[in-house]
This record gives sequence, structure tokens and C-alpha cells, in this order.
Amino acid sequence: MNTNHTIGMNIGYRKGTLVSGLLFFVALFLPFIKDGDHNKNMVGLLPKLLTADMRVTGKILYLAIPVLALVLLGVGIALFMRPSRKMAICYSIVAALETALTVFTLFRSKSLLDKAHVLEHKFMVTHFGFGFWIMLVCGFVTLFCAMRTAKVHPGYILLTILSVIWLFPITWIILTAFRAESGYYVGYFFPKGLTFNNFVQLFSDTSLIHFGKWWTNTLLVATCNCILTSLIVLMTAFSLSKTRFGGRMMLMKIMLIIGMFPGFMSMVAVYNILKGIGIAQTLGALILVNAAGAAMGYYIVKGFFDTIPKSLDEAALLDGATKWQVFTKITIPMSKPVIIYTVLTSFIGPWGDYIFPSMMLGDNQSQYTVALGLNWLTDFRRIDAYYTQFAAGALLISLPIVILFVALQRFYVEGMSGAVKG
Repeated sequence: MNTNHTIGMNIGYRKGTLVSGLLFFVALFLPFIKDGDHNKNMVGLLPKLLTADMRVTGKILYLAIPVLALVLLGVGIALFMRPSRKMAICYSIVAALETALTVFTLFRSKSLLDKAHVLEHKFMVTHFGFGFWIMLVCGFVTLFCAMRTAKVHPGYILLTILSVIWLFPITWIILTAFRAESGYYVGYFFPKGLTFNNFVQLFSDTSLIHFGKWWTNTLLVATCNCILTSLIVLMTAFSLSKTRFGGRMMLMKIMLIIGMFPGFMSMVAVYNILKGIGIAQTLGALILVNAAGAAMGYYIVKGFFDTIPKSLDEAALLDGATKWQVFTKITIPMSKPVIIYTVLTSFIGPWGDYIFPSMMLGDNQSQYTVALGLNWLTDFRRIDAYYTQFAAGALLISLPIVILFVALQRFYVEGMSGAVKG
């Protein structure tokens, strides 16, 4: 019997958890901060931090790290002496909290220590002593060993880090949208005051911000593009999937190759053509161009249509149905997932598109979409005064897409999986 895999644990990692936890505790007495020619460890610096002019949250942060380190060491010793899976899970939780606090200290120390005036100079990351970096490394090693001991896959550590990185800018833009203080740059993450006034100004300050007009223009372009693109893509995919004609394979290859080139490569030529026929700098030009290239995105829908048994089409044709009736009465009703996928993607594209509208619409602000309008607010002459309104607009414009995607996610995945299977 393998003693390293008993009672639902990998007890071979116990030594690693104990050693890394012990090193983390020892690192508290090693140089935490370099203050001029002197080094200060965290334990020695703690009394000064607790009595300094600092927020209560900052004091709790610096106090919690040594307290959790002591708890971590105690639980590690208990886990080593009497191993159990519950103890290993408890150790993992404590290690995760300790690691998170250490990482948080890395980003918060500058603002906290500068405000507390506990150092002779302005704090920078380079002033961290090697004791802090040992704590940071040992925190992750301890968490890894603890999770391995409890037979929890350590890949969750990477997923958590990636989630924080992904959520950070989203959280930042949400907080900025409700921030009461104006200005582009502030030296703190959480606002000092919250307000809804930024959203009110989007619709009331019409002398400069025409958000309602921009939103209406975007909705018009996205809706028309959604309808036209969906119809064109569905009919093109049906023709290429269910019918056979000369040059079919060659046509598919040509369309696929042309579709690989990004659309903005032809923007200048397209703009000159539209200008020549007198419809440049209009919303109609955006709708026309988006619909004109819609057929290039046929291949995902075609892959789904290929999964529908041809025997159904043949039976309908034998009963006297036309190709159009096969398309509308059989193929479309059986293709709900891929239709929703097509509708969703064709709506999202123009909703957040910036590159092509910026070329097509130029300085015609009455025809601006939201992406162009919000970018106009971030010009260097306006960004400091209107950045919070920009964040509020960005939040509002993202909500419809988030709601649509969450509501239709199941169909989106089914449409993609059907296309891959085909």
C-alpha cells in the first residue's frame, strides 16, 4: 500500500507545507523594508505602523500578515503530526488568505506607507527587502503544497490569478463610472465618494455629450446589420451546404481565403467608393459595407447545416417541397442554436466597432456611434474633465451585450459545437 496516498491525501507533501510555512514565519524577522541605510523587519516595524496616521484597513493588513503566519505555522505542525484531509483543506484556506494579503501588500504599501510617514523617503517597490520577497514566494509554495496535500489541483491558483487580472480593469471602470471625484488619473483604486451624477450628465449635458444620439445611431446600425447579415449568412451557408453546382468548392475556397484578410485593409478604397457615390459619412454607408461582406462568414453556419441529415431534405423534395420551403420549414427550425449564434455575433460586431466607423464618419458628429463618441471624449483636451462620464458611458454600452450573451450563452455554445462537429 502506498502510504503517500492514504485517507484522501498526498501526505508526501506534508514536509513541503511545513517547511514553506516555517520559512514564511522566519521571513517576518528578515529585512522587510530598506529605510535609508537601515533595514527593518516586519515584526519590528509593526508597532510603528499601528500607531502611525494610517487608515484602519492598512493597520489591519499589516497586523493580519504576522497573525496568519503564526496560525499557518501552527496548522502546519498539526497537519504534520496528525494528517487529515479536513486539516489539509483548512491549511489551504489559511495559506490562500496569507498569499492574497501578501500580494495585496505589494500593491498597497506605497500609498499606505507614504501617508503614514513611517519612512524617511517616498516608498517604492525597490525598497522592499529580501524578507518580503521570501514571504511572497513562500506564500505561493505553501499554497501549492497545501493544495497537493488535500488533493486539490493547484491549477486553481493560476485560474484565480488570471481571474483577478481579467476582473481588475472591469472593476476599475465600474468604480470610475460611480466616482464622485473628477479627473483622469487618481492615485487610489477605490473612490472617495460615489455618485450617479456621471450617468445623469451623459444625457443632460447635451452641449458637448450627445450620448443619447450616439446610442440611437449604434442601435440602428447594429440592428440593421444583425438582420441583413443573419439573412445573408444563413442563405449563403444553406446554398453551399445543401446544393451542388459547378465551381462550388472553388467558390468556397476563394471566399475563405478572402475572409482571412482583415477588413480594414480595404477601408481607404471602400471610403473613396462611397464618397464617389455620395453616401460617405452616413450610417447607411456603415450598414451597406457590413452587409456587403457578410457572406464571408458562412463557414460556421455551413458546418452546422452539414450536421442536419440530408434524408430530411430529400424526403421533403420528394413530397413536392421547393428549396425555399426546405430552407424555411426544415433547416431553419432545426438550427435555432446557430441562428442565435449568428444573430448575436452580427449584433455585437457593429455595437463595439471603432476602426471602420472612425474612417467612414470622419468629423460628422451627428452620425457618430457610441464607440466614436466616447473616444472623442477621451481627447487630451477633454479627458480630464469627462473621464468619469466616459467610464459611465462605457458601462452603459456594455450592459446590453453582457445581458444578451448571458441569456443566450447556451445557444452560442451549441451553435459552435454543432459547427465543429460538422
